[in-house]
Amino acid sequence: MKTKQSILITLFLIIFIQFIYADMPISKQAVFIEASSSAEVMLEATGVYKSNEKSKRAKRRDVDKYGVSRATDDAKKSAVYYVLFSGTDPLLRTSEERTNFENHSSYFFDMANVSRYINYEDDNLKSKVKLDDGQVLRISKVVKVNKENIIRDLQNFKIIERREDIAAAVGFPQIMVIPEVKEGENPVELLKNDNLIKHAASVIESHLTAKQYEVIVPQQLEVLNTLNDAQQIIGNRQEDIAYKLALAIGSDVYITFAGTYEDAGYGTKRYAMIVRAYETTTGRLLGTETGYSQGRKGETTLSIEEAMNDAVNNVLSRVLAYWSADASNGIQYKLVISINPAYSEDDIMDIQDIFMDTVDEISKRYKENIATNQTLDYLIWCDVEQYPNSRSVFRDLRRKFNSSAYGAKLSTININRKMILLKID
Repeated sequence: MKTKQSILITLFLIIFIQFIYADMPISKQAVFIEASSSAEVMLEATGVYKSNEKSKRAKRRDVDKYGVSRATDDAKKSAVYYVLFSGTDPLLRTSEERTNFENHSSYFFDMANVSRYINYEDDNLKSKVKLDDGQVLRISKVVKVNKENIIRDLQNFKIIERREDIAAAVGFPQIMVIPEVKEGENPVELLKNDNLIKHAASVIESHLTAKQYEVIVPQQLEVLNTLNDAQQIIGNRQEDIAYKLALAIGSDVYITFAGTYEDAGYGTKRYAMIVRAYETTTGRLLGTETGYSQGRKGETTLSIEEAMNDAVNNVLSRVLAYWSADASNGIQYKLVISINPAYSEDDIMDIQDIFMDTVDEISKRYKENIATNQTLDYLIWCDVEQYPNSRSVFRDLRRKFNSSAYGAKLSTININRKMILLKID
């Protein structure tokens, strides 16, 4: 009896698994070509059709009659599979997301929905090969996938988080876009005066606004002056104008870009664009990607757009992944505190201990980066409901510290959205 029950259970599981994965592609192969917009990606997808007829002759006839259309369907499914699972930045990143997806995979690979995800397919096949004595057909063709439609369905099934839910919890990150510059060059002046650099920045900003990020556009060089005192406090940091500008403005993330022309053969040149995203408060690199345009003669702005589209999508997906993960800790702030050098060494130690206890009390998590006799440097993560902005953080820091510090007083040097510069006198 137990043996029969085991056999029935095994058969049930096999049927259940086959039902779940019935619509999955056979090939599951695709090659990235380019990101044609903030919502679309162009791929060369491979499709396979294998006849289920009984005799070889019937299989060959079946392949001749239906092979191209059904292999094309498999290629489309493979393109969707690539966006979901493959490449450097798949939509399904975590094991939890992939497990949740299994219960809904038949929906995503149903041809009615696949057709919604495919915005374009080339009329011509890139390749067409018969295998296994004509019983199997493999083709490849160029298709364009609408990632936004897939993302929307993943969110509706609660497989991935909605952007709106992330925004409701901690808001979308504020992002500043600025070109990489050589030592002594001013990035704000380049944005003002160089039309190609301005165009490249506008391509990134278009992607950001399309994905509902809040974009900060640096327009006045004078904002750098707001961080002069801070740089003196921090000390021992190699000058990085982009980093200083991002801190001065108060962005959560800043993106830099730089591009060059490369020889693409046959008298043409292609544009190579390097895009990097950094966490502002720490300078930590969140993602870097190089994108390339097609080789052509002239048409510089088109080449810049192609190269930028190729690079920026992957970088932005990493930024959102970082932001979603970091949001579980709360909102992040950078604290830099200058201690009056007139205090004795014992008093300084007491002040530092009291300040650390205060930080521990108001934050969900904190990290002490620097602790010297005159400077403290902290990263803190605070509950978004209790501390929705830097002013509320300072208010509680001052109240709790001043009530415990035996006459030492905490006051501000400068406060912006992400960085709080303080002094203790």
